[in-house]
Amino acid sequence: MNPATVLIIDDTPANVAVLADYLEDQGLRVLVAQDGEEGLARASFASPDLILLDVMMPGMDGFETCRRLKALPEVKDIPVIFMTALTDTSNVVTGFAVGGVDYVTKPIQIEEVLARIHTHLALRAMHCQLSAQNLVLQQEVAMRLEMSAQLQLVSDEQQLLIVKLQQAHEQLLQSEKMASIGQLAAGIAHEINNPIGFVNSNMGSMQTYFETLFAALDACEDVIARAPENSVIAASFAKVKEDAEIDFLKIDFGDLMRESKDGLKRVKEIVQSLKDFSHVGESNWQEADLHRGLDSTLNIVNNEIKYKAEVIKRYGELPPIKCLASQLNQVFMNLLVNAAHAIKEFGTITISTGCTDADWIWVEIRDTGSGIPPEIVKRIFEPFFTTKPVGSGTGLGLSLSYGIINKHGGRIEVRGALPHGTCFTVHLPRDPAAAEPH
Repeated sequence: MNPATVLIIDDTPANVAVLADYLEDQGLRVLVAQDGEEGLARASFASPDLILLDVMMPGMDGFETCRRLKALPEVKDIPVIFMTALTDTSNVVTGFAVGGVDYVTKPIQIEEVLARIHTHLALRAMHCQLSAQNLVLQQEVAMRLEMSAQLQLVSDEQQLLIVKLQQAHEQLLQSEKMASIGQLAAGIAHEINNPIGFVNSNMGSMQTYFETLFAALDACEDVIARAPENSVIAASFAKVKEDAEIDFLKIDFGDLMRESKDGLKRVKEIVQSLKDFSHVGESNWQEADLHRGLDSTLNIVNNEIKYKAEVIKRYGELPPIKCLASQLNQVFMNLLVNAAHAIKEFGTITISTGCTDADWIWVEIRDTGSGIPPEIVKRIFEPFFTTKPVGSGTGLGLSLSYGIINKHGGRIEVRGALPHGTCFTVHLPRDPAAAEPH
């Protein structure tokens, strides 16, 4: 290997001669310059491996010389070691600030100088090696980037296909889900409505029979009471009536009948709500009442909500809108169930509706749950993105809701950074075909 080259810039020939002879004896190649200008010229011409630079020189001092060296692209990476008797902190800091890597104090200890030279030559060699390796890596990265760009062209086409397949999958999933609900609703209506009908009829007959029976008992009591000579019969009748708790039965029977009829009415409402929710047999766009859709959806998800939240309705005046009612009900169901899941203990879910103008309406669903962290608000409509534990959610609910609202020409907005809870607002045109962007 060629010996390393050291450039000494110093205006004291005696010092330079001793140092140069010693370094050459140690196998180093030595160049000498007597001032800053000469040193700049020799450094640019010879490109030494290291520079020993005196600070106190006439004309341009060592600090300025170092500044100008570091301004030259061809020599700016050469390590500079200052030689100086100025060892106060400010001068040392100045030396490092202008680009020096080390300093030795005068009078010079040549063994110390040699040790520092070897240290910085080794560091420079490692730096050069790393630079060479970095260049190779950059070339490899450039080649890989070129290959990656070619692969990206193929990947882009595949991604488009994946997106189309995913959208088709989501639409199929939505269609299958709504078809299943529709079939379930039709089956429930068929299987339950008939028995509910005759149970309700029998309840009416039973109420009539018992009312007749109680009236007969009252008539018997009245007849016995008007016959004083039959006081023994009257006493026996009173005893039987007391033992059978007839007076209590009259009161309790009425309560039981009312509760039973209310229960039957609730079952009929649930069946009707399920039919309204799924809109069995309706696959075409038609006008629908969103309030009715919201109410039927609330009935369907009542079990999810009743233990978690009180539902507050603030319905405004809404005109009928042209839509696929079953799909909008699916959106409302997703938003209501998510709102219930976001509430840890017990809170409120507020449903508000209104009109922006003659052509647009809005539905707002606000909860008092834990809210959505700001960093994920932009991701909640992505397919398969979910914050729920594994196995608790598919991450498709809001994505499907976004697609449904978009198909209706509307938009869905979310405000998750509220003091408490989250607010989803759905904006829909009265007629998607005729509405202008809003």
